[in-house]
Amino acid sequence: MKKVAGILTGCGVYDGSEIQEVVCTLLALARNEIAVEWFAPDEAQRDVVDHTGREAAQEGRNQMREAARIVRGAIRPLSELTPADFQGLIFPGGFGVAKNLCSFAYDGQAMSVHPQVEAAVLSMHRQHGCLGFICIAPVIAAHVLGKAGRYPLVTLGDNAELAGMVEGWGATHQNCAADEICVDKGNRLVTVSAWNSAVSPLQVERGIHHLVERLATMM
Repeated sequence: MKKVAGILTGCGVYDGSEIQEVVCTLLALARNEIAVEWFAPDEAQRDVVDHTGREAAQEGRNQMREAARIVRGAIRPLSELTPADFQGLIFPGGFGVAKNLCSFAYDGQAMSVHPQVEAAVLSMHRQHGCLGFICIAPVIAAHVLGKAGRYPLVTLGDNAELAGMVEGWGATHQNCAADEICVDKGNRLVTVSAWNSAVSPLQVERGIHHLVERLATMM
């Protein structure tokens, strides 16, 4: 059976993984008969946000323990990920991706990527595995593969400012609607903007379904 590793970080759109995108990813993988194992950094979140809109909670939360809430506890530390055991990686979005898996939310153009995330992406790319990035997560693909001289093609929707940033790392940006995927055949990379530009859950579901469907044909 085809199998991918999914990378999560926390629980909730504003400080962790975007729950609706994770659920849509789970369903799309199941429909395409792709098994998934979930991983997350066993580390504290950069911040904790009260999702009711009140002042941010002054407390610490662990990325892996919080992400475990979404996937019914079936999750392991990112440090235990062995890319050779999988045929691909998939990254749902959420601001936690831009805060914990990389520093884009804080540093923008000057961002860095979590070392374990960068190592996993490069390792999967070297073994000619598939890479799927959703919502804001394509900034990681753009940065890691751009820095490696692989000139990736990605989408983050149709935001000119974001497009300029990723192109500054050596990537090419393609404007796409929320339910349209961007396919970089050479890098075996598929991206979709999902809630980064969507106006409805249906758009998000369609886009993620198309992304997973395309990844399945690449495996």
